[in-house]
Amino acid sequence: MTLSAAEKAAILSLWGKISSNVSAIGAEALDRLFNSFPQTKTYFSHFDLTPGSADLQAHGGKVLSAIGEAAKHLDNLDEALAKISDLHAYNLRVDPGNFQLLSHCIQVVLASHFPAEFDAVAQAAWDKFLSAVSTVLTSKYR
Repeated sequence: MTLSAAEKAAILSLWGKISSNVSAIGAEALDRLFNSFPQTKTYFSHFDLTPGSADLQAHGGKVLSAIGEAAKHLDNLDEALAKISDLHAYNLRVDPGNFQLLSHCIQVVLASHFPAEFDAVAQAAWDKFLSAVSTVLTSKYR
């Protein structure tokens, strides 16, 4: 994946706004994922999936923090996400299709929270970025 300078700027600009609220935004994205795609709940039977629960806040924060770490390493996503990729492929064995579903849900939440900033350019950049993140996370499945 190669991001242009403008795409990188769009990702980092929006990340600056997201970074102060990762738990709430991440929890909202997970809640949207579980409601829109109930089959994804399979991996979270031990969680309280009530909207806004401590479990959703904690895991949502972890998810978005990992995405933020990836945003800091746009030119080397493989290295930035190596541990998370290993964890999901070898230990958790998450269905690889779930990463794309979550990426979509994250974009919907970003659009709802940051309508002015999440314009067509930012959306395209985030779509490309999250697609690359998904590719890295599923690369160990092969």
